[in-house]
Amino acid sequence: MSGHNKWSTIKHKKGAADAKRGKLFTKLIKEITVAARLGGGDPNGNPRLRRAVDAARGANMPSENVTRAIKKGTGELDGVSYEELTYEGVGPGGTLFVVDVVTDNRNRTAPELRKIFDVHNGQLGSAGSAAWAFDEKGVITLAKDAVDEEHLFEAAVGAGAENVEDLGESWLVTTDKAALDEVRGELEKLELPVASAELAKLPKNKKPLQGRDAEVAINLADALDDHDDVQKVFSDFELSEAELERLSQ
Repeated sequence: MSGHNKWSTIKHKKGAADAKRGKLFTKLIKEITVAARLGGGDPNGNPRLRRAVDAARGANMPSENVTRAIKKGTGELDGVSYEELTYEGVGPGGTLFVVDVVTDNRNRTAPELRKIFDVHNGQLGSAGSAAWAFDEKGVITLAKDAVDEEHLFEAAVGAGAENVEDLGESWLVTTDKAALDEVRGELEKLELPVASAELAKLPKNKKPLQGRDAEVAINLADALDDHDDVQKVFSDFELSEAELERLSQ
């Protein structure tokens, strides 16, 4: 659930697969519940819920888990009352972090996130301290072998997308946040297999990191993402291919 950067793939090579899968399911269930509460339980009339349900299916979540989360969101089943919050902070090398949270207890979440920042040479900031450095965009990913770049670029831009980027193992299509579902729909009409579609906070400018700062920034992003209340982590740091290779070993 981390931001769409090449460095975010490193975390998937660490830790136990089952533990990561369990945490992902928890995050997806929270998103489905909140989406259903805010926009209703019909994915066809609730774009956010549709994206959440599609993400759950992509993660092979059992359908009964999805149905139960929707019913908790609509009030058909008893459930925890969640609120959405955004925290901002500074990491090593002056890097900026924006952390999207869904929690049932903000009095627990805030000090825990502050501690994570402190341990990793960072500092939890006030509202607006980091968000200014990001733009909220729609992001659509497709498997690298699903379509060639020329075909994808023509289809995506023709549907209203802003850009197509090569992330190594996948393609990233960027859209205005209001155009996300429309572009996604057009790509699907062309039978291009969309792997994921979601809103993301993308940095306006990226900060290159190397050495110890790169290691600490990766560990900070990983620790934040592993927190049970954190849905997504976005940062403005960037690593070279050499750094990515070194840290992946």
